[in-house]
Amino acid sequence: MSLAHSTRRTTISHLDGTAAPEQREDFLATEEPLEIRVSGKSVAVVMRTPGHDRELAAGFLVTEGILRQAEDVLDMIYCRSDGGEPEQNVLDVILAPNAKVDLTKLTRHVFTSSSCGICSKASIEAIQAQFPEIARPLSPSRTVLGKLPDLLREAQAGFDRTGGLHASALFTEAGTLKVVREDVGRHNALDKVVGHGFFAESLPLAESILLVSGRVSFEIMQKALGAGIPVVAAISAPTSAAVEFAQASGQVLVGFLRPSKNPANGMRMNVYAGTLTD
Repeated sequence: MSLAHSTRRTTISHLDGTAAPEQREDFLATEEPLEIRVSGKSVAVVMRTPGHDRELAAGFLVTEGILRQAEDVLDMIYCRSDGGEPEQNVLDVILAPNAKVDLTKLTRHVFTSSSCGICSKASIEAIQAQFPEIARPLSPSRTVLGKLPDLLREAQAGFDRTGGLHASALFTEAGTLKVVREDVGRHNALDKVVGHGFFAESLPLAESILLVSGRVSFEIMQKALGAGIPVVAAISAPTSAAVEFAQASGQVLVGFLRPSKNPANGMRMNVYAGTLTD
């Protein structure tokens, strides 16, 4: 993602204690709508950070149970405005002639905000029925998990500039970073990671560890399961629905993955579902 697209300059009045206000330049995380269409039919509008839009659209459709393989997609094109110029906020997914998709599987309302979570779901039971449980559970290493937050933090260029972007990163079981994406929406960042796997034809992501920078909602766990991700770790907390979903789906769920209050003890973490190795 280009920082030019993901951030915007602004002028602020900076206050620090009792000192006089200081005018200075600041950077904001960009948030704009993206309308996703499938062969001309509008299926969703998401508030996102521009960049990796093709991945976002693909990941969204994969985790909604619409797309499964890259050959289902003939192309993705930005629609044109009345003046004939590409409209960068309307992306049409052109299906291959033989692709078979069922748009009735969409469980999300047509409009979702960048912070929307479980509220966007029409039926929890319907979502759980869409994707199979993890066939081959993993027991990731506690030592490996402890190294991941630093690796993610080093890759968060947009967050460094704005302090306002979430991140999702995919790692191998050994702890090698494979891909990281940032966005104002937690679920958007994950959709971009899933979309990357979709175009790389590496779905399901059965040997992977997902690390997210914020809290873990039900929707994050659902999307991870839709991509076949067996392990989800988070810097922050999970919700009750996320824990219940992970336990029912055979996923490992780790939260509060942070440095221990006593540096000599290394990293601390809470295991909410699944098991770890030393």
